[in-house]
Amino acid sequence: MRTRLLLPALLVVAIACSTQPPMQDYVEGLTADRASKDEMFRAATDSPVPRQSADEFLPLAYYPIDESFRAPAALAPFDATLEPVLAMPTSTGQIRQMQRAGVLQFSMHGETRQLSAFVSADDPGRRRLFVPFRDPTNGDETYQAGRYLDLDRTATGLYDLDFNRAYQPYCYFDPAYDCPIPPRENRLETPIRAGERMRTVAVGP
Repeated sequence: MRTRLLLPALLVVAIACSTQPPMQDYVEGLTADRASKDEMFRAATDSPVPRQSADEFLPLAYYPIDESFRAPAALAPFDATLEPVLAMPTSTGQIRQMQRAGVLQFSMHGETRQLSAFVSADDPGRRRLFVPFRDPTNGDETYQAGRYLDLDRTATGLYDLDFNRAYQPYCYFDPAYDCPIPPRENRLETPIRAGERMRTVAVGP
């Protein structure tokens, strides 16, 4: 697998940090987004949470907001001639055709890390990146098969990788949903205690 960094690490950090809102605005905005999601999941006719299970899952549970789980990332593209479409298994035993868009390279808690980012093979616009991942919280604190991040594509290849926005697959709420299973390459070795978690786990305030 061959990748290349788009920009030096210090430049990535400087550009990403210059576009991030102040901490108070960030927390208020994230809190408002979470409240809106709860409202939508409770009221929408196409909510992934079954009506009879609303009290079991809502409001959604989260780890405390922690900016240390937010990092600037650079997307290093894959060599398209070497990286074919990936047949990604799903929770219902189906196959989802996904194209590797590249590798998100970032530093978090003093460690250099990377996650593969994908686009749907049937999305010619490649407008959003899909970043499924696993970590040691799966099964005990978060959904057993992993969690997801979605990122809007940027022209610069620079991204705000914010695990406070990590979310549970819809099959956590209803096993009838068909959810892609994160590939082995997207297994993080240290716990990501940020974003959505199970309500049965008491974490923080």
